[in-house]
Amino acid sequence: MSGLLKGKNILIMGVANKRSIAWGIAQELHKHGANLAFTYVGERSLTNLEKLLSDDMKDAKVYECDVTNDENVAEVFGKLKEDVGVLHGLVHAIAHSKKEELAGNFYDTSRDGFKLANDISAYSFVLVTKHAQEIMTEGGSILTLTYLGAERAIPNYNVMGVAKAALEASTRYLAKDLGEREIRVNAISAGPIKTLAARGVKDFNDLLKQAEDKIPRGRTVDPKEVGGTAVFLCSDLSTGVTGEVIHVDAGFSMVG
Repeated sequence: MSGLLKGKNILIMGVANKRSIAWGIAQELHKHGANLAFTYVGERSLTNLEKLLSDDMKDAKVYECDVTNDENVAEVFGKLKEDVGVLHGLVHAIAHSKKEELAGNFYDTSRDGFKLANDISAYSFVLVTKHAQEIMTEGGSILTLTYLGAERAIPNYNVMGVAKAALEASTRYLAKDLGEREIRVNAISAGPIKTLAARGVKDFNDLLKQAEDKIPRGRTVDPKEVGGTAVFLCSDLSTGVTGEVIHVDAGFSMVG
């Protein structure tokens, strides 16, 4: 095991199941020595998470966190402070939209659907960063996950593209705010990966096939490859990197 993250306390928010990008990140951070904690929302999420943690990470702290509830978020970070004292890293892998908004024309987006996608997918990052930075007294790294749909009009991605664009802008503003505290804030733009969230986008399999046809190596990335970049961004190797959107997509953004 590499000691790149030995002694680092890192909170991961957004593991849904074994195919989650967040889980791929968790595995890589753990491999490099990080002490991990996790959040979940709902009983199904907890059941899936407990199964994943049953072996090597069975001692990890787990907290229920509803990012639409300000009081609950504050409570979670209060408990985290009691349990670990100092936080060194945060991985925000939370996004959500109504499924009906991820098909057809963007101009048909409902007001409620627009609010929901931006609240959970973008504002939640601002909110959890506000609380995380209070216990990141030794500096550290905050990460979020975005996608090419923030930069380009991807078919059916619609309101999630707008939410991810807001998320990327938030990354830059948060990086500006926290730079003097030696807290870095970055985003990883992962290529298309078969996750539970991705399957909500209409015709996602067609999008995946198109990506595979264009990517120079002929296949998309997997969650552990995204995890490798997360290890770099959470480690002291990346102390000079903040406010960035790093593409981990095997070149898809270059040729797609």
